[in-house]
Amino acid sequence: MTAGPLRVRWLGRVPYREALAVQEALFEHGAEQHLLLLEHDHVFTYGRHADLDTNLRCEPASVGADLVPVTRGGDITYHGPGQLVGYPIVSLPNAKGSLEHVRSVEDLLIEALARLGVGGAGRLPDYPGVWVDADGPNPRKIAAIGVRLARGRTMHGFALNIDTDMRFMREHIVACGIADRPVTSLAEEGVDVAMREVVDVVAQLAAARWGAGAVERQDVAWRERPSDLAPFSRGEGPGERVTPRPRSHERLSRAGVAEGLSIESRKPDWLRPKVRHGPEVLGLRKTLRELELVTVCEDAGCPNLSDCWADGTATFMVLGERCTRACGFCLVDTRRPVEPSPDEPERVADAIDRLDLDHAVLTMVARDDLDDGGMTHVAACVEAIRRRRPATRVETLISDVKGSRQALGRLFDVRPDVLNHNLETVARLQRAVRPSAGYARSLAVLGWAKQAGLVTKSSVMVGLGETDAELVGALADLAAIGCDIVTIGQYLRPTSHHLPVARWVEPHEFARWKQIGESLGIGHVEAGPLTRSSYHAKQAAEQVGPVAVSLARTR
Repeated sequence: MTAGPLRVRWLGRVPYREALAVQEALFEHGAEQHLLLLEHDHVFTYGRHADLDTNLRCEPASVGADLVPVTRGGDITYHGPGQLVGYPIVSLPNAKGSLEHVRSVEDLLIEALARLGVGGAGRLPDYPGVWVDADGPNPRKIAAIGVRLARGRTMHGFALNIDTDMRFMREHIVACGIADRPVTSLAEEGVDVAMREVVDVVAQLAAARWGAGAVERQDVAWRERPSDLAPFSRGEGPGERVTPRPRSHERLSRAGVAEGLSIESRKPDWLRPKVRHGPEVLGLRKTLRELELVTVCEDAGCPNLSDCWADGTATFMVLGERCTRACGFCLVDTRRPVEPSPDEPERVADAIDRLDLDHAVLTMVARDDLDDGGMTHVAACVEAIRRRRPATRVETLISDVKGSRQALGRLFDVRPDVLNHNLETVARLQRAVRPSAGYARSLAVLGWAKQAGLVTKSSVMVGLGETDAELVGALADLAAIGCDIVTIGQYLRPTSHHLPVARWVEPHEFARWKQIGESLGIGHVEAGPLTRSSYHAKQAAEQVGPVAVSLARTR
């Protein structure tokens, strides 16, 4: 078994397909011990030998549920709100098989139920899972278990009913294909307990089994409010620019971060970029103006603008300059977006050709107003660049497109040389920093890209109130899903309406994080106070190896 702590992640409410992508990435690329704990939206999942004709009693869409096949044993089961789902992705000694692992999970849940006040929980012969009144006249199933074991590593896991809508298991399916045995929940057994208390108990017991007693735990925020989201993310269409942004400060406070440094606070010397407007910078700006193009360098107030432009590098922002989200750190305009310009791909390609770029970076605003989140347009930009300059490497820095695997596939199909999607911050601060996104969703996007054979990249800001342990945990998660390149930089507050800076991070800390990230298995970590997602993008791609980048294009 791999040495080290059990990395426990409470991920909140996560759509099943996104959690599955994270599982698969951890299973395929990770070597450490992980336990994902979460709730799902309504979903029915079924194993390889499921009898759907008999055991699926409804049209899933008609009850607001998804239907997903999975590579585990067992028949059809249900996951949804009020149910704790746990996915141990752990390495087991060679002698242990799937049956022994199932028994270990059952033992964990039986002990957890006893601590929570449920007596008499146990097993039934020939029925995997955990049952209340197991030795009595009326055994009731309270937890389902289904696992996969391959090459000594596990995935899938358990579902424990806490305060679940039991109609989904009684009326809409024959749960686990067992027609003659009832199902139950903690609530129905008279145990009133909060999800967080159950998570705490399960995490503690799991650490003893899969982490040699040691646990490294991170939780996303435990409360989520619809008012935290941008109008598009609530499905309400475009809103007006948010000024000021009081909700972002409230979210940060709920995440445990007090008001930070005043925006008038003097920056330390290492955060003072040297601005040079030489002929290269002025020439690039002239080209951009002639072609009516936007760069994130200007719109996001990047401190490296003159440095990168003097080196002949720029990050082109496509799909307009208005974003449908209102993240607490970002300076980009959030007014009603306009329709994508159909000739933008050719104009971007023209600019890259004129500038003679060997490595082009395309970023985008979030376009939740478009059915595909803008992926078809970004893909068209990649294709236009390749037609004009086939040898130019193209890096795309994209939004999460609300976790749509189908939309992402449109970009994956044209095989950008580097697929960049930013995690932005640690798990605890996700809802404060970017409430319309999510920690698990970002890991899923990167996992899908890696599964497609692409070189993957992500970025994290520091100085927002995260701890050192949280940052190292985020690096461990990125390494475990196979992320190739990571950038780490100091958050700089754009205006007084944005999230405050909690502290100025000193250069030696970035150097240490670089060393830690690369020791965890990340191919290249670019870390420094002024580092941004696209900083030294060409050099970072070269660090992970030109062979890997070229293979990503041809797979």
